[in-house]
Amino acid sequence: MSSSNRRHVVPNPNGGWDVLAPGASRSSEHTSTQADAVGRARQIVGNAGGGEVVIHNRQGQIRDSDTVAPGNDPNPPRDRK
Repeated sequence: MSSSNRRHVVPNPNGGWDVLAPGASRSSEHTSTQADAVGRARQIVGNAGGGEVVIHNRQGQIRDSDTVAPGNDPNPPRDRK
C-alpha cells in the first residue's frame, strides 16, 4: 500500500488534532476533536481509493489503526465494528 493512501491523526501542539500524510510538512486538516479528525481522515483515504488511518494518542504514540475499504488489510479483524 502506498504512503499516499495513509493518514495519521496526531495532536497539534497548539490544541486540537491534525490529519497528516506521511512526510508532509503541513496538515491536510485541523479539527478541534480527535473524533472529527478521524472522520475526516477516513473520508480523505476513502476518496483516494482506500488505505490506512493511523490514530495517535495525546502523547503522540500510535493507539489504533483502521483500514478504509477497499484497502487490503493483511490482518483483518475477526469481529465487525
